[in-house]
Amino acid sequence: MKRIAIFPGSFDPYTIGHHSIIERALPLFDKIIIAIGINGAKNSMFTPQQRIDSIRQLYASEPRIEVASYSGLTVEYAKTQNANFILRGVRMIQDFEYEKNLAEVNRSLTGIETVLLYTLPEHSHISSSIVRELLSFNHDVSNLLPKGLIL
Repeated sequence: MKRIAIFPGSFDPYTIGHHSIIERALPLFDKIIIAIGINGAKNSMFTPQQRIDSIRQLYASEPRIEVASYSGLTVEYAKTQNANFILRGVRMIQDFEYEKNLAEVNRSLTGIETVLLYTLPEHSHISSSIVRELLSFNHDVSNLLPKGLIL
């Protein structure tokens, strides 16, 4: 059986923290689907298609990575993709508590396991919301984004 993981998030925008999680997770899985969750209640800076295109371009030479969007429950989307894992990053202790509870619910609903990878210390202060705020003030954020990501 192939080890397929869904890496869900808004990725608005995709940061070096997200990229680090993917790079460290690649040896663990046969395929990783970077799944952009569409939430109409959130105000996004970039359209879903802009996010898909920029992340696809970043990983164009990596055949084990797919990029897609979805709406609804992540575990339901994971089932449609025959994924047996959900990949999540944890930046701080508050993230862990939330992710632990979510992982337990997801496993009880579908049997899908969640794999948590801790953010590298040098990336723990970086979040998409901070990057969006800096961008809104025309600040250079190139050091917070993966090299080669085009917004």
